[in-house]
Amino acid sequence: MKDSDKEKEQEMSLSLNNDLIVSENFVDGKWVEAIDGKTLDVINPTTEEVIAKVPLGEKKDVQRAASAARKAAYEWGRTPPKERADMMFALADKVLADIDNLAQLETFNSGHPISVVSGEVRSGADRLRFFGGAGRTLEGRSAGEYARGYTSIIRREPIGVAGLITPWNYPLLTAITKMSPALAAGNTIVLKPSEQTPLTTLRLAKLAEGIFPAGVINVITGYGENAGAEMASNKEIDIISLTGGTDTGKVVARIASDTLKHVHLELGGKAPAIVLDDADPKQVAESLKWASFWNAGQDCSAASRVIVTKKSYENVIKALLDAVQSLNVGDPSVESTQMGPLTHLAHNKNVLGYFSRAQKNGAKVLTGGSRMNRQGYFVEPTIMTDVDQKSEIVQKEVFGPLITIQKAEDNNQAIQMANDIEYGLGASIYTNNIGFAMEASRQLKFGTVWINDHGAVTAEMPWGGFKQSGYGKERSIYSLEDYTQIKHVMIKLPD
Repeated sequence: MKDSDKEKEQEMSLSLNNDLIVSENFVDGKWVEAIDGKTLDVINPTTEEVIAKVPLGEKKDVQRAASAARKAAYEWGRTPPKERADMMFALADKVLADIDNLAQLETFNSGHPISVVSGEVRSGADRLRFFGGAGRTLEGRSAGEYARGYTSIIRREPIGVAGLITPWNYPLLTAITKMSPALAAGNTIVLKPSEQTPLTTLRLAKLAEGIFPAGVINVITGYGENAGAEMASNKEIDIISLTGGTDTGKVVARIASDTLKHVHLELGGKAPAIVLDDADPKQVAESLKWASFWNAGQDCSAASRVIVTKKSYENVIKALLDAVQSLNVGDPSVESTQMGPLTHLAHNKNVLGYFSRAQKNGAKVLTGGSRMNRQGYFVEPTIMTDVDQKSEIVQKEVFGPLITIQKAEDNNQAIQMANDIEYGLGASIYTNNIGFAMEASRQLKFGTVWINDHGAVTAEMPWGGFKQSGYGKERSIYSLEDYTQIKHVMIKLPD
């Protein structure tokens, strides 16, 4: 055996440090089991083995957490923004100090490659810091006499208790993205991570223990149809924020309507990447290699539809094939791995179902298209062509390692094809014609439009969708607006 092979084998033999696993819920500053004592299994998607058991929280567990959050809301809402910021900065410091542990948990629980997941942890710490500072700069209309004999002032106040439901594709980063503006604006939180990937969120609560007052942060693990539904209906929760599929978002919104609570939804996407004739095919392919297959395509902003104008169609296909076939797919705990498994078994089957139906309907598979012949929920990076604009594989969110490539007759048709979808989260256009790119950015009906790249984000800029991709904004000061409410105070002046 070569030395390099021995080193790789040694890397692949790494195992999860079980001391990192937190297996209780965090409620009112205490670690507790589920009220009924039930647990659920947490699976490693690479080995298909149970790596932890966490509480199976149900309605009573959510009610207990919501009551704790309500009790803490009065003082937390009156805590000066600087003091709230100091606590968030302290948590950011602890997150960075724990980066290796958090990265390991995320890799073994979610299948994120260890080579990139530390970047997600650093992004989370950055968002805690950003919102800690931004919470000190909330603004409103200036006080003044807008009616004779009266002075009016505007108060921007926390909504109260925020129920946060996070998905399995970016467990830690999404949890921090949601909790940061909620806490900075003065809300207490009840946070439910996905039942498939709760481990980093529970460890995050462990890091927050002792920094925040009891009841400010509460974490409950459990299933969406039970614990999540209770969060959406519970009268002590004032705003529900969900990141998840569009169908789930509609269910949450319907349940939340009974109590008329605020609703914030970051939902599905089916992002187009438009490639015009003047774009460099190799540069486009290198960009989309990551934008389409990052996290095995389990990303609502993944560039899943590549729309190419006809003169460069064949060249772009060739460049994409070369780039995608070069991806190193394998054990995510190995540093050289670029793409790991899908996160859980049911999703693996769902993605393969899309692939099978597309092929039956005439789609041509240029590469991939199957489950990999190895242990774990691995699916080959896949490229399909000859797909109809109205077909399921083009119109529905597959959420896996797939791009479809379509040909457009001209620039305008490319934009029309990009918009001809029910989702509106992210889109991109590759061209050297900046004038047309700017015009395209006006016409594309998506919450974010990238020019000559796809997927870059920053804490200062908003993220949110149009159409069936939801409403409300993540990140940026616009997110703080979603977690506050405006009050007018009118004072009668002396005669």
